[in-house]
Amino acid sequence: MRIRTIENKVAGIRQKLQEIGPMRPGSLNKQYTVCGKAGCRCVDSKNPRKHGPYYQLSYVHQGKSTTRFIRAQFVQEIKKELANYKKFRQLTEEWVRLSLECSSIRLESRRKSES
Repeated sequence: MRIRTIENKVAGIRQKLQEIGPMRPGSLNKQYTVCGKAGCRCVDSKNPRKHGPYYQLSYVHQGKSTTRFIRAQFVQEIKKELANYKKFRQLTEEWVRLSLECSSIRLESRRKSES
């Protein structure tokens, strides 16, 4: 791939990065729980019905693992932020890959011109 083509792709990545909205790392899980109280529907031997769903967000930031429960009304917003973070990571990985390729082309070009 020629350097100009790589630079154009990087410029496209920069543009896409500017368009990304709020983001957050992590994963969102739906959970159901059993409270264990006698007579509760969740411990019914014939037809147990667990409590929930409850949504749990888990992530690691600056080496610290964090878990938070998310209210149902915020689930779609959190999902969008998680998707934005995933897109951010994909774009930056592509940028790094292209930069490495461009650097290799430049070094190879210099090596050939010095020979």
